[in-house]
Amino acid sequence: MIQRYTRREMGRIWEDDNKYRIWLEIEILACEANARLGAIPKEAAGAIRNKAKFSVPRILEIEEQVKHDVIAFLTNVGEYVGPESRFLHMGMTSSDVLDTALAVQMKQSGELLLKGLHALKQVLARRAKEFKYTVMVGRTHGIHAEPVTFGLKMALWYAETLRDIERLESAIKSIAVGQISGAVGTFQHLDPSVERHVCQNLGLEPAPVSTQVLQRDRHAEFMCMLALIGCSLEKFATEVRHLQKTEVLEAEEYFSKGQKGSSAMPHKRNPITCERIAGLSRVLRGNASAAMENVALWHERDITHSSVERVIIPDSCILLDYMLDQFTKVMDTLLVYPDRMEKNLNLTRGLIYSQEVLLALTKKGMKREDAYKIVQERAMEVWKNGSDFRTLIANTPEVRQHLKANELEELFDPKRSLTHVDEIFARVGLD
Repeated sequence: MIQRYTRREMGRIWEDDNKYRIWLEIEILACEANARLGAIPKEAAGAIRNKAKFSVPRILEIEEQVKHDVIAFLTNVGEYVGPESRFLHMGMTSSDVLDTALAVQMKQSGELLLKGLHALKQVLARRAKEFKYTVMVGRTHGIHAEPVTFGLKMALWYAETLRDIERLESAIKSIAVGQISGAVGTFQHLDPSVERHVCQNLGLEPAPVSTQVLQRDRHAEFMCMLALIGCSLEKFATEVRHLQKTEVLEAEEYFSKGQKGSSAMPHKRNPITCERIAGLSRVLRGNASAAMENVALWHERDITHSSVERVIIPDSCILLDYMLDQFTKVMDTLLVYPDRMEKNLNLTRGLIYSQEVLLALTKKGMKREDAYKIVQERAMEVWKNGSDFRTLIANTPEVRQHLKANELEELFDPKRSLTHVDEIFARVGLD
């Protein structure tokens, strides 16, 4: 599945060609900064800028022999540059290139994921407004509670998506740092201005302090934010899955012409995309856990993090991009059934208005404990015998003493739940 989507924009960020382009730009920028300092001839820096190229197959061929990716890359670039290549990588260590380039790729990926979140946000805003006043039953513990609206459910998801955007923006800022500081981060053979020049031109901030690597709490933060966004998508998808249950069927994924739900049962229409999203979110959390394991490295560095990151960071970025795309399509085409929502609203024969009756009785002067006992007793009769709650309440002498028939009728109006919908929408920013 993931391979199918590596041809898209997110996948291209993690292809070798983009990685080596960033490596090359880092090396060239460092040479130009050194030339400004007089550390290398300006003519050499110019020649490097004009001649420097690479060949991915050739790099891989050299790496097969030298068993070192950066050396293989520099060797190949040197084949194009010629004698001036001796000024490449001067005073630098491999991680100066690797970690700075990885930061650029993660920043590029984060910015693309932000676009996906904004697209989802727009769809949720539209569906929230569309169903702003569509009444449905709210559920707590899976049991019918009191009326809500489907628009409020969408507004809730919209607000959470806004928080996901804020969190990802913060994580991008944390990871958008580079280092060109040498073997153990002391600038022993480099001027710090080289680092500033490289980072500025790549859209990064220089790390205030580094070792031979950028510190992995930054990467862990980014990966945890991706996992948290995945948690949001799983939460939303799980709700759709419940609403699509046959006995609920208040909403369902769009079922296209020619689509088939089961090899055995022709009638099946399954929430396959939402199930996929719920499952894939587990991968994001697993990768985030691995990223946190990478934080504790030995001394100024080891490479236990390196092999892990080559898998988990591209995979999580590509995976979340896919999940956002798929869930946005689900919400854009989601089939919503207000008639079924109304039918389900009445399944408990009026029990969802028990608090309305309770509060009305207390406002009329009845002790809360006495009112609760009366209402609960009538409610239990409904659960046991399938009676009508409103009828039972209306025929209760203690209730008739406090509430008139027209007052009881008002209590069983589901539109009472709409009283503050406009205010809630305004607070979310959907007014």
